[in-house]
Amino acid sequence: ISLDLSLANVGYVVISKTLETFSSSVPSIPNPFPELCSPSKSPVLISSLPPPSSDKHLIKVYGEDSHSRSVWVSPEATAREVCHMLVQTAHCSDQENWALLELHPTLGLERCLEDHEIVLEVRATWSLKGDTRLVFRKNYAKYEFFRKPLFFPESMISDSADVNKGMKSSELIQNLLKSGTCPEIQGLLHVKEPSRKAWKKVYFFLRRSGLYCSTKGSSKEPRHLQYVADLEDLNVYTVVNSRKLYGAPADFTFCIKPSKNPVRTQDLKILCAENEQTRTCWTSAFRLFKHGKQLQCNYQLSKSAPQSLEGTNLTDGKVSSSDMASLVAMDFSGKAGGRVIQNPMEAQNAEREEGQAWRVRIEDKYHSVCFLTCSQSCLFLYASVAIHKTQPWFHGGVSRKEAQRLIEKQGLVDGMFLIRESQQHAQCFVLSLCYQLKTKHYLVIPCEDGGRKYYTMDDGLTLFIDLLQLVEFHQINKGILPVCLKHPCVCVAL
Repeated sequence: ISLDLSLANVGYVVISKTLETFSSSVPSIPNPFPELCSPSKSPVLISSLPPPSSDKHLIKVYGEDSHSRSVWVSPEATAREVCHMLVQTAHCSDQENWALLELHPTLGLERCLEDHEIVLEVRATWSLKGDTRLVFRKNYAKYEFFRKPLFFPESMISDSADVNKGMKSSELIQNLLKSGTCPEIQGLLHVKEPSRKAWKKVYFFLRRSGLYCSTKGSSKEPRHLQYVADLEDLNVYTVVNSRKLYGAPADFTFCIKPSKNPVRTQDLKILCAENEQTRTCWTSAFRLFKHGKQLQCNYQLSKSAPQSLEGTNLTDGKVSSSDMASLVAMDFSGKAGGRVIQNPMEAQNAEREEGQAWRVRIEDKYHSVCFLTCSQSCLFLYASVAIHKTQPWFHGGVSRKEAQRLIEKQGLVDGMFLIRESQQHAQCFVLSLCYQLKTKHYLVIPCEDGGRKYYTMDDGLTLFIDLLQLVEFHQINKGILPVCLKHPCVCVAL
């Protein structure tokens, strides 16, 4: 038996040496998909095997479809770096406005991690028995207060701010935002009483030194102010399903909790605003007071990221989000080149004429198809009918409520949209659009004109041969919509 084992060992050595010689003689084959591999010296490694270095930690990130992806991260990896790697590995169509969220499903809490936050430090504050998770998602509203000059309404700006020094409140806010700070915020909020289901209205003040509430109406006298929380040691969360979980008087609920402690119900300070704008202003003010200039730096870095691939140049028939922000109405009817249309009424008429011209171009395109062979025509018609199913803004047969939930999750900014199949009208679609923090729904109806099938939203005044052309047209022209289509509501599977 020992002799047979020794012979077997010798045979194994001979075979292994032969394989080594063969592998060394074969030329190395270049990797045909280098973009699927993690960049060298990256703080994030995506692999099913542990990395060679022992300082890497495995974390799990979920997509909106509840599927997850495991990633190896270094102790210094920030939320921005993790998002960048997930964008590459998930083959997202653009690299902007992605965010990493911290979700506590049982408590109904969620928060968008700041780009500079260390992911492993955030996870260290979680309870081991909880169901807390990281979620990869779009968030268009993360830096909306830097883009809108009137983000904070004047009624919420405290009288102690320097508004009376010859400066309008909107100018004051912009100056403060550019310097990385925020004006003092005040207003009434519903607050949940500890260990009780009751809610009461209290007047709150948010200052650099912390959060205060008044024990006597809206009085700001020091003897009437009660200290509530230190801004440096808290995180602010939005609350989902707050009516059911906490008996909130409205859906516009948020809460604050100590940032370095595990999430416990007794540590939550749950507050409820009257509307979505008020809640957004309060949560944004908490972030600005806590992180200050760092948020301004994060915003500048987000703008310096690679340009969005949601659209290309106008010559390609699509418009990117950065291009749409600089579009102006032009008149090219003169001999000396184009001119910018300053008169709003003239610009509206030009937009209406462009809509009519769009219809003519569609008809010309259809007539050109008629010259194709029968098989080619069938192929074209099939492609025109099904082309919307491949677009990131198409969400199939989701319900009206689910569409509103998807749009709310991704930021409630003007121009965010998706298209879905109508559940009440056969062969119809619905365009769901966000405008002024609310979701509006527009029915897209199929119709026939001259024996040809089109889609319309304005009773046949403007016709489109497919949903893709409908979207591209309204990315440039408002038409019957209150705002142009800007941000597609995108769900990416990890």
